[in-house]
Amino acid sequence: MAEKIVSPGVFTREVDQSFLPAGIAAIGAAVVGPTVKGPAGVPKIVSSYSEYQQMFGDKFISGSGASEKSYQYLTSYTAKSYLNAGNTLTVVRILAGSYSGAQSNVASSGTTTTTGDTFASASVTFDAAWVDNQEMRIVDENSATWRFIASGDPIPADDPDGKLYFFSTGSSVTATATNLTIEVNNSALSGSVSASFIAGLFGISGSAAGATYNGITMATSSATAGVGNVVATTAGGTSTTTGTNAGPSFVLHTLADGKLMNSGRTQASTDGSGSTSDETTNNALVQQSGSVDNMRWEISNVNNAKGTFNLGIRRGDDTIKRKTYMEQYNNLTLDPNSPNYIAKVIGDQVMTVRDGGTTSPFLQLSGSYPNKSKYVRVAPVLTTMNYLNSNGTIRTNSLSGSLPAAVSGTFSGGSDGTVQVPANFYENIGLQSQGLLPETAGSGKTSYEDAINILSNQDEFDINLLLMPGIVNSVHSSIVDKAVSMCENRGDCFYIADPTTYNSTLGTATTQAEGYDSNYVAMYYPWMQVYDNLVGNYVWVPPSTLMGGVYAFNDSVAAEWFAPAGLNRGGIDMAVQAERKLTHVNRDTLYEGNINPIATFPNAGVTAWGQKTLQKKASALDRVNVRRLLIAAKKFIASATRYLVFENNTAATRNRFLNIVNPYLESVQQRQGLYAFKVVMDESNNTPDVIDRNEMVGQIFLQPAKTAEFIIIDFNILPTGAAFPE
Repeated sequence: MAEKIVSPGVFTREVDQSFLPAGIAAIGAAVVGPTVKGPAGVPKIVSSYSEYQQMFGDKFISGSGASEKSYQYLTSYTAKSYLNAGNTLTVVRILAGSYSGAQSNVASSGTTTTTGDTFASASVTFDAAWVDNQEMRIVDENSATWRFIASGDPIPADDPDGKLYFFSTGSSVTATATNLTIEVNNSALSGSVSASFIAGLFGISGSAAGATYNGITMATSSATAGVGNVVATTAGGTSTTTGTNAGPSFVLHTLADGKLMNSGRTQASTDGSGSTSDETTNNALVQQSGSVDNMRWEISNVNNAKGTFNLGIRRGDDTIKRKTYMEQYNNLTLDPNSPNYIAKVIGDQVMTVRDGGTTSPFLQLSGSYPNKSKYVRVAPVLTTMNYLNSNGTIRTNSLSGSLPAAVSGTFSGGSDGTVQVPANFYENIGLQSQGLLPETAGSGKTSYEDAINILSNQDEFDINLLLMPGIVNSVHSSIVDKAVSMCENRGDCFYIADPTTYNSTLGTATTQAEGYDSNYVAMYYPWMQVYDNLVGNYVWVPPSTLMGGVYAFNDSVAAEWFAPAGLNRGGIDMAVQAERKLTHVNRDTLYEGNINPIATFPNAGVTAWGQKTLQKKASALDRVNVRRLLIAAKKFIASATRYLVFENNTAATRNRFLNIVNPYLESVQQRQGLYAFKVVMDESNNTPDVIDRNEMVGQIFLQPAKTAEFIIIDFNILPTGAAFPE
């Protein structure tokens, strides 16, 4: 509030010109490649290697019988190396082709009947005992649910759609049973089943003989109609149909894609009897079905009086005597009005890649409740609105039948899409890399391109480094080209590319570098060997697998504008040895070809011994540290000054800009990143015509610090008695 000035005196005022916006979020690298598990195609941020292992896994078994071997994807080594010093890592898992996640139908406790696995060229009739005060669920092949809900009162023929409804739980359910007909009392309803139903509640219009609905018949005239199980569920009553499969109370979907989560069965008892072939003694799952990366679920403490139950997510390698719970949720309900509604507690959202294979793929979020579980999401099937009435008793007897049965189960139905078998790992990587064909659409190329296109959105993904271990320019050049273009277009991301496959010559490496002229990418040579303590073996990895860790270490002990090379910051601790020990002449050849050598020195080990970008023209930007200095500066200034957008273009706003940028550049200068700098944003570059165009213009002049890459020392031998020069 302004101080009132009436009589003479001294008045003081405060003018705060130290405005600084909220600190920008942590910025890290992005790694793109195959992983053991996890969501595919959707960038996920991890802040530690243990978190990476939890979400994406590490060791896995490939092959069968005597040829079974343990492997790790290069993505895992890259994540471990980077997160040893880095704080955040954005991971994009690559699966090729048509992949999907696994799911499991959690059976309801009500009486169930089914026609079996198919419903083609046949019919099923539900009599009045089922129609009266019950709910029938018809489950189709797409795992969507068609629900017919009838009240307990007789349904008059003159108002059939007032009591009988059709409900679809899918976001858009295609009626594969186009020829499906619905009859009431042996008379078909006048309303026909359309080819597609959008989710919602629809009345089934039509007329039928009789004053009440004594039964409903559903039939299809085509064997290709495609309806799967037809399931009727109720808390009581009988039906003319028979069967064995229980209908779901709700459906659990794994957040991870791929068939790894598929344990081969959908339900089993908890009595230790091993009710399916995938279970052995004490409910232990068979090998690979029962691995540390698999999951199983368990329903317990079902309370029909209160409408609650417990859900546990267990690890796939546990037993009934030694259960390992990864997550536990207590007192869940199927009542959307309850704070413990299962979808609210666990989450039902899913992120899907849309327009994949185009130049503009994007991520679309569907679902109502954020995912709080790290492993599963839920798709409610039976909802029991207001399970208890005001007196605390079950509103109708039929509602208790919707609660899940107290059983355990696993997941099924996941798919890895297009995987090359046998897969080429480590030094065998070539055109086929880790089970993918990155140069073939549908077998890897499309997925890599989608990942790169999605990461190009710099407003959504704040990254400063891109790593794609397993993508080698000599055989996957189209993917490398796309990655380089993405980093250049973003202007705030640097790419470490691998020039060649294992056992390639120096000439092959330099030839690959000749095809690029960009200061947003660097290449290193040769490959390195690491010891994998999980696999118990020594394996060969391309340079980008470990160089991300060098960059992270450099940034943690110094800053982006220091060179990630040399004995102080370029040591590669995870490397046991380089593919070849480079001589000085070898290093000269590589450096002249803009390839950064990975050298080996006695008592120092394997070390990055170069920091050139692939820019052909000699300038300050042909060095990694200068390019990364500009990336860091642009990121900070762009993020910090975003708060000034839509502010008035006045001297006060321009001063706010200067009060943000000058202190930051001064700190960079004090930390040896700049020799000098100057920032101009005033009336000289914000003239009236610039202001009238709704623009605010600033100019930043930088003199970046250069690294001492060539230390030249002259030893001058003087005769006895000579005077030393001043």
